[in-house]
Amino acid sequence: TAEALIQQPNIASKRFVYEQYDSMVGIKNQSTNKKSDAPVVRVMGTDKSIAISVDCNARFVYADPFVGGMIAVTEAARNLVCTGAQPLAITNCLNFGNPYNPHVYWQFVNAIKGMGEACRKLDTPVTGGNVSFYNQSSYEGPVYPTPTIGMIGLIEDQNKILGMSFEDEGDLIYLIGTQNGDVNNSEYLHKLKEIEDSKAPYFNLDEEIQLMQTVLELNNLQLLKSAHDISDGGLFIALTESAMAGNKGFQICTDPQFRKDAYLFGEGQGRIVVSIHPSNKEKFEAHFEENKIPVQPLGNVTETSIQIDEENYGEIKFWKDLYNNAIHKQIG
Repeated sequence: TAEALIQQPNIASKRFVYEQYDSMVGIKNQSTNKKSDAPVVRVMGTDKSIAISVDCNARFVYADPFVGGMIAVTEAARNLVCTGAQPLAITNCLNFGNPYNPHVYWQFVNAIKGMGEACRKLDTPVTGGNVSFYNQSSYEGPVYPTPTIGMIGLIEDQNKILGMSFEDEGDLIYLIGTQNGDVNNSEYLHKLKEIEDSKAPYFNLDEEIQLMQTVLELNNLQLLKSAHDISDGGLFIALTESAMAGNKGFQICTDPQFRKDAYLFGEGQGRIVVSIHPSNKEKFEAHFEENKIPVQPLGNVTETSIQIDEENYGEIKFWKDLYNNAIHKQIG
């Protein structure tokens, strides 16, 4: 056995065993096979896999600690669900300023309450964690409250690991969840419009639970080709990330009842972008009619170009270059 070989004085034997252990990392890691919202690790000797996600948007927690705490948990869960995994449990790393500051302690208490509320709804027990206080300086003050969530989920069947990549030209793209045009506390508002303080974005815990159950059901029915949650950057970023992952483009039409910038860059919670094969259109849409769940057709996957409301925004390789080389270009 490996344990017996390690006890041997022969250095060559030990080196062989360690090399075998190292090679197993490549066997277990399934994230390189299909790009997904959460890394996936194979459970050797079974058909099962474990998915892992880590999440927290500190801006949301700063805006509303209770809601932000719930969002941190549910976003981690959405990432697992978009990978085909049933959320199981969480751990956490809670980062806050000086707890003797009443405002910081208020943030801490309410963030924990929000996390607890979401965990009870998701039935994901807290298996452990740690707290880091006094993260602040005399001139900048405390850090944004950051209750980072680490969550694991279970995929029972390796054949049902779900990726985020747009795969084939002509596949249909849908938005599942409530579209509301809420631009509050988005990257767009914060970075481009330089509005640092705004409310937490739209969030409804019951809708989140229903959304996750729906995506897991659709995946079990093998109706989905990809799934990617909408988070930082909003709908446009989610679509572009799926396009970059599959080296494809997309064409969509925005909803005229919402401002275009809010529609594309708002970060209202509880939304997932999916793609399906055109042959599954009737089955897919019938599922939503039966369950009264919001769904909106967006458009379809293209060969390489991005088009929004019939306006061309260039080839996906242009956006991929911006994404992959941003830091290099800044320091080059």
